[in-house]
Amino acid sequence: MRRRWLLAVITSVVAIIVTGVYALAVTPGEVVASSPERSGRSAEPAGEPSPAPKPMLTFLPEPTPTPTSAPPADPGRAAADYLAAWQAGDLSSMTGMVVDPPADFAERHRRFDTELQVSSLSLTPGEPRRQGEEAAEVPFQGVREVRGLGPWPFSSVLRLALRAGVWKVRWTPETLHPSLGDGGSLRIKETRVLRPATLTREGVPFPRDSRAGGYLTGLDDTAAELALEEVPSGRTLLASSAPQRSGTRSTISQPVQAAAARALDGMERPAAIVAVDVPTGQVRAVADTLGGKWAFNGLYPPGSTFKVVTAAALLRSGLTPESPVACPAAYTIPNSRGFSNDGGADHGTVTLTMAFAFSCNTTFVQQAYERLREDRLRAEAADSFGFREKPGLSSCRIRPHADLNELGSDAIGQNSVQASPLCMAEVAAAVASGVWKPAIMTDGPPAGSPSPVPLDAGVVAGLRTMMGAVVTQGTAAQAGLPPDTAGKTGTAEVAGAESHAWFIGYRGSLAFAVFVQNGGSGGKVAAPLAARFLKAL
Repeated sequence: MRRRWLLAVITSVVAIIVTGVYALAVTPGEVVASSPERSGRSAEPAGEPSPAPKPMLTFLPEPTPTPTSAPPADPGRAAADYLAAWQAGDLSSMTGMVVDPPADFAERHRRFDTELQVSSLSLTPGEPRRQGEEAAEVPFQGVREVRGLGPWPFSSVLRLALRAGVWKVRWTPETLHPSLGDGGSLRIKETRVLRPATLTREGVPFPRDSRAGGYLTGLDDTAAELALEEVPSGRTLLASSAPQRSGTRSTISQPVQAAAARALDGMERPAAIVAVDVPTGQVRAVADTLGGKWAFNGLYPPGSTFKVVTAAALLRSGLTPESPVACPAAYTIPNSRGFSNDGGADHGTVTLTMAFAFSCNTTFVQQAYERLREDRLRAEAADSFGFREKPGLSSCRIRPHADLNELGSDAIGQNSVQASPLCMAEVAAAVASGVWKPAIMTDGPPAGSPSPVPLDAGVVAGLRTMMGAVVTQGTAAQAGLPPDTAGKTGTAEVAGAESHAWFIGYRGSLAFAVFVQNGGSGGKVAAPLAARFLKAL
């Protein structure tokens, strides 16, 4: 009996072992076995033998593994992932794909985009190139959109290395852009350029420091011109298009204005140069440091430049350029005041041409007294040369003389005679063309403009001869004026101050007036300034 019981126990144990092995073989998961003894409780009364334990089997499902991205199997895939993260702005992911990234890796990317005003980025990888078992290069193309400049294409290379079975980027500053190698940098450079409301007749902006700002609108309007520049080479990688010119064209000529403006450079005294196109009367230049548009509207005694008008009246009265006239050092109008030449010069008897060339005050006072007393001088000035109240750009005037003293002073451009530089440029243009016409800054004369006044052909021929002699033999002979220039100097007296310096003239199709307020001698100051202006054309 005892043997049978022992055999039964052995049989049960073997069955349990076989069953457990079978369960492990056919069921995935963990098998946890527990027995009553482990629970601390007994299923049988004390003192009686325990029956064979009954196994308790619990089958737990195998945990589902957390999905993980497999490392890139090739450098091309790693490069594509890095470029995709870069294009998306995912700096955190980019950092994890880089071998030993610098501490400021993300900040460098942010600063680059901010400083260069990059608004978007697109990247396209090329074909990978293996460099052994653990290194590779992947060229790529990129296009950045830069605010104010537009698309900025570039090319670079991703260098990759195999680290612990994973391809990673070996980042350097050149990865951002090739120009960042060897300590280089990039910057946006802004330059203010002219975008004036008014352009020259050629359709271009006025020259730098044109000194014409008071006469035309918006000459100082500017626009920003941007350039993406490589440092330190200075090479421009991207530039904005030239700003659109918004202005309308004026009658001002860019080269003539530039010559006039540069002629006044370094001039300490207030001054002006105006130039007029002889055939049309259009203003070609106005450079003014007088202020208040006084090159057009200011009234100054023109001094001996007015002798052009006085000479025209004398020629009309019957004199010719070859008529002999006296040029003494001093002359006194009968029962009136006396007049003298500059420096007390006495030239004796000369032709009217040479008296004009030497600017003999005494000659012109005497001839005016003898020939122009019945208001002939004022009429010549008003009727033929614009010295009257009139609409237009220029200002000039002469009053009827009250006595012979005033007549003598008027004849040499003093007393009641006053003119702006533009008015005297009109006088020079009238001699050059044979027709007086008002200066204009439009395509044609505005409504209400004074009508042109044809001059007597003989008078014009005589004046041209006389003005030519001033430059070749007279008071402007040492001024350095270019050939074929004709003109007249003027030194206008000013009570209690230095004289005004004048020179008016013409050359080719351009007539002009040069005026230096309280500048002194016309021959020594204004005429050389005119030479500087003409030689720059």
